[in-house]
Amino acid sequence: MADSLSPECTPLKHEYDSCFNVWFEEYLEPALATNATKEQRTAHYQRKAEEFQTKCGKVYAEYQNCIQNAVKQRGIEPLLQQAREEHPLREPLPPAQPPTKDSK
Repeated sequence: MADSLSPECTPLKHEYDSCFNVWFEEYLEPALATNATKEQRTAHYQRKAEEFQTKCGKVYAEYQNCIQNAVKQRGIEPLLQQAREEHPLREPLPPAQPPTKDSK
């Protein structure tokens, strides 16, 4: 795992990365199971979202707070704002719909 932007944030980053990696591996399990129904997958993903908040949410918030403070202390905040203004994040495009018999 890589170090954080700021050395004082690195322990939190490593703790969060470890928590996320364990959580994410379990999150993917039903996507890999071919016999799970859509409803079972949806229920699983909802449980996993709640689990993420319970297990990893606190350390994620602490890490984000640490990073935000480091960004302010280093004077990087104006550069980030400029980048956001020049290249704003956009909503992803909706998934492409498969062609129908009538569209061929």
